Amino acid sequence: MAAVVREGAKLEPGRDMRIRGVRSRGPEPLAAKWESGARKQPRRGLHGVAAALPQASAQVSEVAAWLLVAAYLLLLWAAVQLSLQQLLTGPGPSGDGDVFNALRARKYLQDITDFGPRPAGSPANEILTVNYLLDQIQKIKEGSTAVHSIAVDVQRPTGFFSIDFLGGFTSYYANVANVVVKLEPKNGAKHAVLANCHFDSVANSPGASDDAVSCAVMLEILNVLSKSTSPLQHAIIVVFNGAEENILQASHGFITQHPWAKLVRAFINLEAAGVGGKEIVFQTGPENPWLVQAYARAAKHPFASVVGQEVFQSGIIPSDTDFRIYRDYGNVPGIDLAFIENGYIYHTKYDTADRIHLDSIQRAGDNILAVLQYLATSEELADSTQYRHGSVVFFDVLGLFVVAYPKRIGTIINCLVAVATVLYLGRKFSLSKSYGSHYRSDLLYGIGITIICWFIIFVTILIVAVFVSLTGHSMSWYSHFYVSVILYGSIALMKLLLIHTLAKNLYYGKNVNKVYLSELYFDVSLTIWCCILIYFTQRDLCSAYVPGLWVAFPLLVKLLIGRELKQKGPTLKLTAVYLLGLSIPHLLTIYLFWAAFEMFTPILGRSGTEIPPDIVLASIIAACTIILTAYFVSLIYLCRSTKWTLLSLGIVFLGSASLVCSGVFFPYSADPTSPHPKRVFLQHTTRTFHNLNGEIVKKDSGIWINGFDYTLMSHVTPHIPEINDTVRSPCENAPFCGFPWYLPVHGFIRKNWYLPALELPIRTPVALKLISKYKLPSQSVNMTFEVDGPSHMTLYIRPREGSSITRSSVGDASSLYSIDGDYFFFYSHGLQAPPWQFWLEIQTLDPTPDEMVVIAVASHYLFGEEQRTRELIALEKRFPEWCFISSWTSTYDSFVL
Repeated sequence: MAAVVREGAKLEPGRDMRIRGVRSRGPEPLAAKWESGARKQPRRGLHGVAAALPQASAQVSEVAAWLLVAAYLLLLWAAVQLSLQQLLTGPGPSGDGDVFNALRARKYLQDITDFGPRPAGSPANEILTVNYLLDQIQKIKEGSTAVHSIAVDVQRPTGFFSIDFLGGFTSYYANVANVVVKLEPKNGAKHAVLANCHFDSVANSPGASDDAVSCAVMLEILNVLSKSTSPLQHAIIVVFNGAEENILQASHGFITQHPWAKLVRAFINLEAAGVGGKEIVFQTGPENPWLVQAYARAAKHPFASVVGQEVFQSGIIPSDTDFRIYRDYGNVPGIDLAFIENGYIYHTKYDTADRIHLDSIQRAGDNILAVLQYLATSEELADSTQYRHGSVVFFDVLGLFVVAYPKRIGTIINCLVAVATVLYLGRKFSLSKSYGSHYRSDLLYGIGITIICWFIIFVTILIVAVFVSLTGHSMSWYSHFYVSVILYGSIALMKLLLIHTLAKNLYYGKNVNKVYLSELYFDVSLTIWCCILIYFTQRDLCSAYVPGLWVAFPLLVKLLIGRELKQKGPTLKLTAVYLLGLSIPHLLTIYLFWAAFEMFTPILGRSGTEIPPDIVLASIIAACTIILTAYFVSLIYLCRSTKWTLLSLGIVFLGSASLVCSGVFFPYSADPTSPHPKRVFLQHTTRTFHNLNGEIVKKDSGIWINGFDYTLMSHVTPHIPEINDTVRSPCENAPFCGFPWYLPVHGFIRKNWYLPALELPIRTPVALKLISKYKLPSQSVNMTFEVDGPSHMTLYIRPREGSSITRSSVGDASSLYSIDGDYFFFYSHGLQAPPWQFWLEIQTLDPTPDEMVVIAVASHYLFGEEQRTRELIALEKRFPEWCFISSWTSTYDSFVL
């Protein structure tokens, strides 16, 4: 960087160059020559980032400086990309042995997905897949060594639970399927580690990544372990779970009812939010830091983030896994892993076995096999409660190794870093006071300017995002991610440069020592990061390690090279050391942000009709820009000018905005190699509304259309003109607006369409019967109902005004969740389940009420001959190829009691 600096003019003696650029009147005191950095080389002066950068003077070449920054960040980005894309060089050996074989696992995966979509209750799930798993497990059992014992059990549990997911609802299941395998030493074991995967899928998707690949991996791991001649100390229980997509039902059945569940001391859950790539550890615990240490020691190809854990558990991501059930209902600590790459085709017809790379399977198998072997021979597993002490901070470094330490140690480190920063700044305050400098007030003004700058960046970028959304060009980046980076990143950088350039030229003035300003804004960034570190630590967040990195490494490097800079000046070696120090927080932060973009960008394509995705993505890009440039703001004050950079950024922004608003970048893609489909749900439904006397007051049939993203049907209407605002669904005065919601997501999807259609030819319609009704001494009424219908039904209950549910067969009032006065119950069953019977106790203030409650039941036909009608198939075919259509038939019947 030394080459980018010119020899500057000498400072004029006898002039007071205060930080605000105001000249004093009268003679200058001797001490004031040091003030605001006016002396070129003060005896005990400030010698910071400006010195760390090459500085024969305070003038730096604009082009060279920003090219150097760009090259530096691009180099780090390339290192992150290399790490994220690097899987393995190839699968393990094809022969038998104690090494995981991805080729054999791929065969299992292909066989399972060949059965097609496998919703719970379907023959593909309950018979074909279950029998296939039993056949493969039997073959593994026959080939096992004498040191192991293998037991298999097919569990079909019935139960219920309430969960505060998607606003809260109650789930009831009957005869769902679990295939459970226990591999243990020949003499048995008192303790076990559990591995969980699920073989069911959502309707209309083969579910290769979610979650057939995990079950294929577990089959191969069982095969490897069974052939090992080394005995295990503890048992390994594998649950092949047949009803996870029914919102975690089968795992609840296992952990609350299966006799082997009492042996479980820890678990590993294998999930997916994308298709292939690296599997990330995004949840651990609760507490039990020894589990993360086990993963750190055993995993061959680690990928883990405590930041992901805190983001996921905050509820920002509308998803949940079996981890929650084992943690909450089994009181067992565990590790949650998920594939996150290419979430655009998650839960779609494109989620096929051929899209999951063999290297990805090998990588997952190597990791999970190693961790299971480690846990099955560990001393901690036998008495995990002994090692239950606090949470743990963990993160991997570019997939090379995992850094993990107890949170209490992290708190101590954070406090030491904060104290060191306070001492550093305190010394500056004392020096400036000795010489009569205004350093303290300058620092406060610098912090104020920086915060104002950040505020303006966010306001500007949100204005742009709102404008793009209102003009009908939202999600233009969905198939072209870098469009969002260029559009929103360029305006964020332009605002950052503009605000600080104006501050330099208008607020500080031209005669201020540029080195001093550069030094000042290094300290501003350091102070702000230190405040963030203190806040995160006070909030007890494990993610506090991130601001800790942004304080510790810049401060450490500055303290290390400060003295040598005074003696030798800014040599190439010292500049390299400074950038090297910044590279560590930069590298790990880019690594985190890229994982966030990998996960959040596809999620924005299924986040509902109410959240403008451009605002969300633009905000993330703005935050990324601010964080990555925090310690480069100093360069703005060293540069001779920023006009060419501002002009270039302005041209880039205007060009990208023009292209976006002209519709050049279409959001969706049907490219078979990399599809980015729009998700549309179609339900051919018949709705029937009854009054208090049981008479039908309204009945209609139609195709109910739900789009899962913010663009609604704007891109579909040109292809299917009848889907327009004139057929928007009205909200009926009935539970959940009188429509057959499969899950309580109506808060996310408030805009939908209802095309008139013929009545459904349902052969086995749903039947709701009132079995009994009697009054209780507590002025309550007990009602018992029986519901008979398909494998998936949803029940909606709305107590009338003055009435309330006090108890039920699935929980009392405190455990039932009400959404705007309506209660949501999700029901599913496996094969040959009896009709569902349940009872309610309803209390009313009116001793002789006419109406106490409205009950509606919706049936969902997710497979078989009744899944689709001719009208449904005909409408599906009219949708453009860049749409993924998930369709089924349903009914909605409401009754007043």
